[in-house]
Amino acid sequence: MRKLFFILSLLSAIPALSQKKLSLEEAVATALNYNYDIQLAKTDSAVAALDYSFRNAIFLPRLNTTLGYTHNNNKQNQEFTSGTKREGKVKTNNISAAINLNWTLFDGMKMFVTRDKSEQLIKLGELGIKEQIINTVATVINTYYNIVRQKQQLKAIEEQMALSAERAKLAQYKLDIGVGAKPDVLQSKVDHNAQKALQLEQLTAISQLKQQLNQAMNLPAGIKNAPDAYSYDVEDSIPVNTSLSLGEIQNNLELTNPSLLVSKKSIDIAGFTLRERKAERFPTVSFNSAYNFSRTNNNVALNPALPIFNQNKGLNYGLSASIPILNNFNNKRLIKQAELSIRTQKLIYESQKSQLNLAIVNAFLEYEQQKKALALEEENIVLARENVNIVFQVYKLNSTTLIQLKEAEKSLQDAYTRLITARYNTKLAETELMRLKGELVK
Repeated sequence: MRKLFFILSLLSAIPALSQKKLSLEEAVATALNYNYDIQLAKTDSAVAALDYSFRNAIFLPRLNTTLGYTHNNNKQNQEFTSGTKREGKVKTNNISAAINLNWTLFDGMKMFVTRDKSEQLIKLGELGIKEQIINTVATVINTYYNIVRQKQQLKAIEEQMALSAERAKLAQYKLDIGVGAKPDVLQSKVDHNAQKALQLEQLTAISQLKQQLNQAMNLPAGIKNAPDAYSYDVEDSIPVNTSLSLGEIQNNLELTNPSLLVSKKSIDIAGFTLRERKAERFPTVSFNSAYNFSRTNNNVALNPALPIFNQNKGLNYGLSASIPILNNFNNKRLIKQAELSIRTQKLIYESQKSQLNLAIVNAFLEYEQQKKALALEEENIVLARENVNIVFQVYKLNSTTLIQLKEAEKSLQDAYTRLITARYNTKLAETELMRLKGELVK
């Protein structure tokens, strides 16, 4: 019996040997490079980084130039009180140019606050990237080990197939020597075909999960040696860390959980916005300067008091101050809004912190329960295997019924399912704890 299991195990492993084995580390590395959500988060952060790279430009003056050219062709008729009349066509060319400089010298320190705020925005973007990376890695881990789980389930089904095939041969042998019954043969073949159907369903489930993993990794076309849903295999086991403690997870949670860090950074940014609004209550002092040039050419002057040629140019400069006195209390309204925004962000932070603590406690309870279930099922699978071996040997001696053998096989199948599920669920709980802690990715 054990020899049969060993041979079947080798046969089932032959297709896998021809496939490239994708490790979890490779899957995570691929996702970090190509996952769409991570790329989007990086793009959002790049916008903040671009703004930050120009942070000191806020202190520079604004310089603008204007150019203009006008050509007029007018027919004029003039009649004076003295009775004098003048009539003629006047062609005028006018050229104007100006360079204007405006330099804000003081605006209630708003410029400095805005510069510092841009630094906080880039840090917020970095935290957003980290949060997305952690969530993506958790998705990859869960999907990867779900494939491993289904692969182990497939192996269990193939072991059941070996049992049902051996049972069908034995039932046929008993029938041939006159000590068996035809229904036992037929039932054994039916059971064997049912296991084949389960095998096909399991292979389909594995292929579908591989497609999900490919989606999480976002494998681009044309990448050399890139795995697809039909060209790679996964590991055979699910490693579980059974040494996590609740105190370890809850320690320094405010410094490691990306969601809390993002929320806390939002409070800081709201504080800078309030400082900007308050700075708008102060006068704005600016240095203004301009260089102006204008030239006018007339082909004729019907009015002797008007020049035929006129040109002006020169530099002027000075200071200006804009003093807010009354603007329909708009600034007061903006300050109140900024203060409410800070209060809202603080409430969001406290709410997230409370929800996070609850999620960690529930995840840890699930983790502890699954560890106990895993230990129980690891013990139970040994008993189920031994039971099947004993009942099978007794069935060979025609000292038990087919129903009893089927029940033993069904118990073994159920034990395999519970064991595989318990191991996978323990891994899920472990991954969730590390995700909530924020240490899934260093």
